[in-house]
Amino acid sequence: MFFNDWETIWRTLSVGVLAYIGLVAILRISGKRTLTQLNAFDLVVTVALGSVLATILLDENIALAEGMTAFFVLIVMQYIITWLSVRSKAVSKIIRSSPKLLYYNEEFLRGEMKKARIMEKEMLQAARSSGVDSMEKVRAVVLETDGSISVLTKSDGSEEQSTVRNFKD
Repeated sequence: MFFNDWETIWRTLSVGVLAYIGLVAILRISGKRTLTQLNAFDLVVTVALGSVLATILLDENIALAEGMTAFFVLIVMQYIITWLSVRSKAVSKIIRSSPKLLYYNEEFLRGEMKKARIMEKEMLQAARSSGVDSMEKVRAVVLETDGSISVLTKSDGSEEQSTVRNFKD
């Protein structure tokens, strides 16, 4: 129950170290995109990579080469899908959500908040985290594609106004 044999321990150590090195190498080769803030698609790939790593470590029936192949397949598929999503609006729409405007010009957009399952107190917390002490100083609050909340403060700049206008369209 607590200990089977030393062979299993040494296998877990050696395969664990090699699988870790292999995963890091594959992630470095795949580029920074693989390690960015997670949207739903990236989260699935990350969880799958973790699952493969755990399986390689703990299942003696899975060879290191099979596990490395699984890592490679997941990373290549992520690369292909992200490559397609950059070049195709249809693929991008399937894979990624779009930012949602939740607050604009001192008005909470309750319908969008309800769809996004975001409460007013979460937006107030995001404003405080951004150093804003009053929603009167906020032009807009946006739910980003990665699930983070951005707070755009009021200013005299026309560039910021056009950015917010794009979310309203």
